[in-house]
Amino acid sequence: MSLPLLEYKPLSQNQRVAGFEVAGDEQPRIYSTDNLLSGFEMDLLISAAYRQICNEQQMLESHRQVNLESQLRAGQITVRGFIRGLVLSDSFRRLTFDSNNNYRFAEICIQRILGRNVYSDREKIAWSIVIATKGIQAFVDELLSSEEYLSNFGDSVVPYQRRRILAKQTKGEVTFAHTARYGADYRDRMPKQVFKGNKGAARLDYVRWEWQKNPPAIVSKIGAGITYAGAAFVGVLLLGVLIGL
Repeated sequence: MSLPLLEYKPLSQNQRVAGFEVAGDEQPRIYSTDNLLSGFEMDLLISAAYRQICNEQQMLESHRQVNLESQLRAGQITVRGFIRGLVLSDSFRRLTFDSNNNYRFAEICIQRILGRNVYSDREKIAWSIVIATKGIQAFVDELLSSEEYLSNFGDSVVPYQRRRILAKQTKGEVTFAHTARYGADYRDRMPKQVFKGNKGAARLDYVRWEWQKNPPAIVSKIGAGITYAGAAFVGVLLLGVLIGL
């Protein structure tokens, strides 16, 4: 018997309040398949889906889901199905799920799928329980089948960060695309040899710079000899040219 979703209160965040601002560059661009799209417009929609789910940090050619793209172009799956495939792809699991705990992974998926921040730690705990008891696929399916997702994006709209602009403030919320794909606990477990190597490189540069400022005496004498020999050779050439004239 599976556990029911832990109840949490939906706080009055910015995206839950109706906006009256005039549409402009600050507003998110909506990509939808409600209208018949040209090939170029479909390319833009697919790129927007990759940016929303994978962020710029993971948009590499090796992470493309070519089969999913073909199915979307052919009308075999909806945009919602395409989003589902991206979240459940091997690259997303490896780069996002494997490098986070369940709480952080639930937060990232809520940001990228539902287009908002988590309401509280209680919501992260509630969805982390779903991940632990039902698995990633059931967790993603519940998010994509939720009333919140269907009422905002439906089957045809690419998810986006809803209403970043805050009332009476000059700056909006930081875009989710600027947040790291891993949490602080994963960052702290990263190997420290990289930083030691950087320090060694900096030390090597310092020694090289000091050597250039104060080279050994023998090196100075060799350099002076080369300079004098070169000057004498140039003088001989000039003398030969004058005699030939």
